Amino acid sequence: MGMKLGMEARLYRNTGDYTTPAWTLIPNVKDLTLNLETAEADVTTRANAGWRATIATLKDGSIEFQMVFNSDDTSFTALRDAYLNSTPVEVAVMDGDIATTGSEGLRASCSVTNFARNEALEEAISFSVTLKPTYADNAPEWLTIA
Repeated sequence: MGMKLGMEARLYRNTGDYTTPAWTLIPNVKDLTLNLETAEADVTTRANAGWRATIATLKDGSIEFQMVFNSDDTSFTALRDAYLNSTPVEVAVMDGDIATTGSEGLRASCSVTNFARNEALEEAISFSVTLKPTYADNAPEWLTIA
């Protein structure tokens, strides 16, 4: 599919259930970073001829983004309430429209672990939001629209 711009990417929250998702676009997103990394285990042996050997173990992820404060925005209030009530929210971080064949990204039930209010003097009030995969019936998955 080639190169894509960040402004073409989309963040969605599921307002349905896992088997019948109802993806709601969250348009009130500024810069977003999807962090994916893996912990490591050292499996070095003498057979490695002096080279350290490492294998990947547990995966870790976080979704970090900024939202402009807007109490009329249903996605903003849903994320705020998920933070305040310690309830999970299912999201999809996609590289394009979730209804478009070939779009892909991470789908995961997440905890809102950061909901920090920023009050820069010459800017709109905004919130820095961090989502991390949480305990759920379904593990995070890489979603590709067929």
